[in-house]
Amino acid sequence: MPEHPPARPDGAQIDRSVVSIGAGNMARAILLGAVERGVIEPGLVTAADPNPPQRAVFEAVGARTAETAAVAVASCPPDAAVLLAVKPQMLAGVAEELPAGAMDGRLVISILAGTTGEGVQRAFGGGCRVVRVMPNTPARVGRGMSAVCAGPGATEEDLAFVERLFGAVGEVVRLEEELMDAFTGVAGSGPAYVFYLVEAMTAGAIATGIEPADAARIARATVIGAARLLEASPDESAEALRASVTSKNGTTFAATESLDRDGVRDAFVRAILAARDRGRELGQG
Repeated sequence: MPEHPPARPDGAQIDRSVVSIGAGNMARAILLGAVERGVIEPGLVTAADPNPPQRAVFEAVGARTAETAAVAVASCPPDAAVLLAVKPQMLAGVAEELPAGAMDGRLVISILAGTTGEGVQRAFGGGCRVVRVMPNTPARVGRGMSAVCAGPGATEEDLAFVERLFGAVGEVVRLEEELMDAFTGVAGSGPAYVFYLVEAMTAGAIATGIEPADAARIARATVIGAARLLEASPDESAEALRASVTSKNGTTFAATESLDRDGVRDAFVRAILAARDRGRELGQG
């Protein structure tokens, strides 16, 4: 299993209950990652999900579970934060399940793609505070990149709490809500771009005559190694690192010239803009 980065020295212990509505992959990554790194005690975590195997993963580490959101929310103290970790189209159903006023005064942390903070607050009757977060899948191995933005009623204390929680599974940046779809285009969809690159490098290696299994291993290891080199060189830009391995008229130069002729950089920019625009469309229903 991939190693998680060491806990941050400023990772303050969370002493507040968190209820997750939904116990899928991202809820597990965030909350069990926080438990694993000592940011929150498992007894402060409650996961609501109708699927027994999903609940079992939380139960195995000592977290509490419930079959329904209504039971989970009712069983937790009034200051418990609620992590909304279901599919966006399930929001209305969750809101209908809860008794009137169940979310009043609570902090709701929404990771629903394409759903505004106002939309979440409205669904729950208008009495909750909302912080919207967009994490990405590397949170599953403690290497996530999450954007946090203040929604209706959110306080600085709310934002700091959410940043501590999500900081347990990677980096956190604070953005205005109008930039959340742009963030999705870069970081939310970004891991797929890297995997796409690995696919393309593997295909290229096979085209040179390398066996498929070796080609996949070589491409994967090259991308992982380059990422670690990038991480280990905080004072050098990606451009500078690329230049350091690109000798004039050498092999890498020939490769990057080919990429530039084919407009690969511009294609990536267009892809990010397309992802951003699709996020906006989804947010409008």
